[in-house]
Amino acid sequence: MTQNFPYNILDKQQIIQKINKLAASHLPFLFIIDYKAEQGYVIGKDELDERFVRFQTESTNQPINQSTNQLLNWQVHPVSLNEYWQKFEYVLEQIHKGNSYLANLTQPTKVQTNLSLLDLYQLGSAKYKLWLNNKFTVFSPEIFVRINKGIISSYPMKGTIDASIPDAEALLLNDPKEKAEHATIVDLIRNDLSLVAEQVEVKRYRYVDKITTNKQDLLQVSSEISGCLTDNYRERLGDILFALLPAGSICGAPKQKTLEIIEQAEGYERGFYTGICGWFDGENLDSAVMIRFIEQDGDKLIFKSGGGITSQSDLKKEYEELIQKVYVPIRGVN
Repeated sequence: MTQNFPYNILDKQQIIQKINKLAASHLPFLFIIDYKAEQGYVIGKDELDERFVRFQTESTNQPINQSTNQLLNWQVHPVSLNEYWQKFEYVLEQIHKGNSYLANLTQPTKVQTNLSLLDLYQLGSAKYKLWLNNKFTVFSPEIFVRINKGIISSYPMKGTIDASIPDAEALLLNDPKEKAEHATIVDLIRNDLSLVAEQVEVKRYRYVDKITTNKQDLLQVSSEISGCLTDNYRERLGDILFALLPAGSICGAPKQKTLEIIEQAEGYERGFYTGICGWFDGENLDSAVMIRFIEQDGDKLIFKSGGGITSQSDLKKEYEELIQKVYVPIRGVN
């Protein structure tokens, strides 16, 4: 007999109150918040049940699956270029009108695979992994914020290229569109962190990571921005997190107007995709932006992906990037 999902979905105020209470008491918990920062889950350590929820970060020291000999069937059915073009043109029009200078445009892609969401979670390798039974699986390479001994750090990720392209890293780092997009997001995140922290500064600017997927290796560009929280920040941890939402890297700038543009352009609900999830261990916090996201929709699987649009964006390149990001990070598949 199948048991019902045991966790109640909470509204914004309930999430804030529960996070503040647990963090002030130094009690560990998992939190999961949707894209619009309207609802989510806060699950105390003693409430975790691996039949319904599993989560992994770099800091939890759990083994990461490096390879598998299992045959992976992976078929992708994205929106058509013509359908994407209409949405892309609307965003570009808004940018040319001065209403935004960076907007993250995403779309749902139907995928077919012989593996379940739990199979994919168990086989996948990523900085952050999350599985909710019959709901979704996440393989995120992107940190949202980390808090360690009162220092809050964010690592916005903007810029992707196929690692097999000759001189891929140099091409990525020197691309004018990618440089402008990354600079915009770094500035936005620096301003966001200044709302909750002091002495905010960029520690590292545009460093490159390699990500291995079931299709190819990708290079992605990130930066590190840090600031200092007050000594009593745990009592306000929920308020601090919501002050930073939605994550700047998955909406754009200026944030509020760009959110309206995204709502009009995309034509679907992101739900928990591009929300955040994380783990508070009683002292410190580690969290991720929920990208590389596969959602269960009845008997179908929907992969949600996208990229940043600027005035310099090229339609076909942006469409290809949307599809390029529809992958599962499983090494050694047959």
